[in-house]
Amino acid sequence: MKHDEEPMDWNKDHIRDTMLSLETAALQSARDIYLDYVSTARLDRSEPIENDEHAQAEVASDFAEALDDTLDDQGDKLEKLRTIDFGPKSTVSEGAVVKLSGRYFVIAVSTSKFTCLGRELMGISTMAPIFEAIEGATIGETVQFNGRNLTIEDVE
Repeated sequence: MKHDEEPMDWNKDHIRDTMLSLETAALQSARDIYLDYVSTARLDRSEPIENDEHAQAEVASDFAEALDDTLDDQGDKLEKLRTIDFGPKSTVSEGAVVKLSGRYFVIAVSTSKFTCLGRELMGISTMAPIFEAIEGATIGETVQFNGRNLTIEDVE
């Protein structure tokens, strides 16, 4: 952290609650989309099946399977958020809030940008390629990612 800046002073419980709320809403949305889509994928068995109708139903079934994976992924994200140790960190690791080249990231699960405690954050997964580049780094370190130098400005 630079000497002229205030520490981040994050309330990580609030961050976790915000992320859980966002991911719960995403799960509900994915579930609603899934149920709506699957309900339109059923063929009417009382009528003769035309080839294009049958093909559409097969495509719908394939999409339904893909959405089923999305539901599983969302459920996994929620479980992971509930179990991550968000305690204080001195290196970039799971549960850390990291200021990386002016942007804030929560090392937990991937999310879109969200606002918490007046700051914009984004969740990144430990499976994300950028995490591999910054894992274990400490404040002041510069790491390389996709040919760019990124500076770890703060870790909490």
